[in-house]
Amino acid sequence: MQNSEPRESETDRTTRVTVEVRLSAVTEVINGSPVVDVAERFGVSRQTVTAWRKRYEAEGLEGLVDASRRPHSSPARIDPNVEALICEMRRHHRRWGARRIAYQLTLEIGDRAPSRSTVYRALVRNGLINQQEQQHKRIYKRWQREAPMHLWQLDLVGGLFLADGRECKILTGIDDHSRFVVTATILQRPSGNAVVEAFLAAVARWGVPFEVLTDNGKQFTGKHTRPLPVEVLFERTCREFGITAKLTKRHSPTTTGKIERFHRTLRRELLDEAGAFTDIESAQAALDEWVHAYNTVRPHQSLDMATPASLFRARDHPAPPDSAAAPQPSTQHPFQVPHPPAPTRQRSSQAIELDVRVPPSGVIGIAGMQQMWIGKNHAGRAVTLWLDLTSIHVIADDVVIKTIPSRLTTTDLERLAMRGARPGRPAPSSDAVDPSKAVSRPMPIEIDRTASRDGIVVIAHHQLRLGVATAGTRVTLRIDGGLIHATASSILLATLPNPLSQNEIASLTNVRAATGTVPAPPPAGAQSVQRRVPKDGKLMVAGQRINVGRVHTGIIVTVLVEDHYFRVLDGTTELALRARTSTKPIRNFNAHRPRAT
Repeated sequence: MQNSEPRESETDRTTRVTVEVRLSAVTEVINGSPVVDVAERFGVSRQTVTAWRKRYEAEGLEGLVDASRRPHSSPARIDPNVEALICEMRRHHRRWGARRIAYQLTLEIGDRAPSRSTVYRALVRNGLINQQEQQHKRIYKRWQREAPMHLWQLDLVGGLFLADGRECKILTGIDDHSRFVVTATILQRPSGNAVVEAFLAAVARWGVPFEVLTDNGKQFTGKHTRPLPVEVLFERTCREFGITAKLTKRHSPTTTGKIERFHRTLRRELLDEAGAFTDIESAQAALDEWVHAYNTVRPHQSLDMATPASLFRARDHPAPPDSAAAPQPSTQHPFQVPHPPAPTRQRSSQAIELDVRVPPSGVIGIAGMQQMWIGKNHAGRAVTLWLDLTSIHVIADDVVIKTIPSRLTTTDLERLAMRGARPGRPAPSSDAVDPSKAVSRPMPIEIDRTASRDGIVVIAHHQLRLGVATAGTRVTLRIDGGLIHATASSILLATLPNPLSQNEIASLTNVRAATGTVPAPPPAGAQSVQRRVPKDGKLMVAGQRINVGRVHTGIIVTVLVEDHYFRVLDGTTELALRARTSTKPIRNFNAHRPRAT
């Protein structure tokens, strides 16, 4: 006959044995055995045996069973109402992750908002996000410029479709420091002319950047054109504006990672959701509206949830822009260099305030550019610095205790604002200098310099490289807003970005008011160098070997250095024509003398 009693489980057996062992220990203690001896015999501490005895006396055998370790309350547990709000946000905004939801909750409920990790666990618990395993991906070195308008990243992106089935390209541009979208223009045909037209519209709206970074697309560079490299319209435009055009390494999209990441956001939030547009005009209107929200409303995670517009400053616009709509195409000729208006001194709209504590030395350093002595008697005292382009006021207990002239630039004020300085009140005292006699020069000025043997001119400790072809030449430098035009004998040699601050311009001597206009650049002529043909018949010019044959060994030949090829001449006879593959500068122009034997 089979036993009808249920079989004891492993857990029940373990619990029963545990209770029996503990009961034996408690019984020995009750019968008079020392607690220390019982604890040593059962392999537990003296405090554990005492706890068993107390629980047995209070609850009987039930007291010897392991109690639950679950806390009676969880004060740190997320509020059910907050968790419901998290789920609701996720359902309405499928693109929002835990960090964005946590930031949005901070704006709505303040200190009651949970952390990002708590939001993530709530999303996983409710099945609204897939739990991801930890991945150890390759770590790339992050970089960005220290101030806006130093570098723009430009690229072309597709994926915008019209109702008739056509796919259009978009020229996108983003400021490297602030992630501000400077251009997002739909191009009917992504030709070089269309790209330059959209780029010039952005320059006319926001100012001239110092550098642009692009990929190796044919609209941006002719470096890889076959059979010979050429200068495309975009490169020529950058050269005439004094903009340094930089290229990424081939097959290296991480170099322009910011613009590529922007393309991903653009596709997910606009292009994938909107579908096909009726025409280009309606598509551009929708794109402008989305870009405006991206710049001014949407928080950016890499900027600590700040908006791009809060960090962007245009060259001619000291206040944050309130719109990111793509500008209308400019009617200006692509090769006509615009003359920006002369810089004007901003007053209280650009003033900022900064709270500091006077160090023991009594000297306060400001932005690493200027120091001011307050006095050791104020050491340890909290003061407020009121700063603008004209004056610096030191305020203590709402009383101005010192005022000095300011040597700070607009870039210095912007850097301090990014570090926590607040907008300044109206000027608390009179200016340290008369603004009508301030350092600004609204009109273009000219100054003369002589180029060194390396083709370098120095102005206010800044080196301007004009090329070795200008060595020893007396050069006129025309300082006109954000550009410096170098001319000699009514010929434009180069146009470079202006690195001088207003204070540096004011300190220049032997300057004069500029007269006339900037001359047009001359047609580029070929450079000529001389070489003596060596025994192997191979010349070396700009790091490139040119084979002219051993039959010409020992003679001195002339090499014409053109943009895309080298032409070797013996008098008027052409000996060789070779494609130029080197971009190294030419350092030696004369033939080497034969070595003494």
